[in-house]
Amino acid sequence: MLEDIVNPTNIGAIFRSAAALHIDAVILTSACSDPLYRRAARVSMGTVFQIPWTFFTSNTSWPEEGISLLRELGFCTAAMALSEDSVRIDDPQLLGEDRLAVVFGTEGEGLALKTIADCDYTVKIPMAQGIDSLNVAAASAVAFWELGKQR
Repeated sequence: MLEDIVNPTNIGAIFRSAAALHIDAVILTSACSDPLYRRAARVSMGTVFQIPWTFFTSNTSWPEEGISLLRELGFCTAAMALSEDSVRIDDPQLLGEDRLAVVFGTEGEGLALKTIADCDYTVKIPMAQGIDSLNVAAASAVAFWELGKQR
C-alpha cells in the first residue's frame, strides 16, 4: 500500500522490488504518481505490467475507508514508520500474520499521523545508530525481503 508517493522513480523501484520479492499486489492512494508514467515504467523494468495494482478511487476516503476495507478483506495493516511503539520488521507476531498490508508513506514526510494511528502495527527497520530512515524505495525492498522470507 503506497500513500502519496509522488516520485515516479520511487514508484518504479518499489514495483520492481515488489515483483522480485513475491509481493502479491500494490495499492496506491490517488495522490501517488501513476505507475504507467514513462519514468516509473522504465525504472520498474516493466514490472508495472506484471504485478497486479490499483488506485484507491477518489471516492474512497483514505485512510479511514481504505484501512476498513483492507480489514474487511481479512488483512492486518502495518504502517512503516518510526514511533515509540514501533515493532521491528522481524517481530514474530508481525511475521505470523496470514494477510498483511504494509503501508509506505510519501518521500520526506512519511505516513500521515491518521494512517499510522489507524494501522494495526507500526513497524520499523532496525538501523545503525545515528541513522533513522531510508528512502521509501529502499525501505520497501528491505520490508519485502524480510516479510517474504516467510513464504
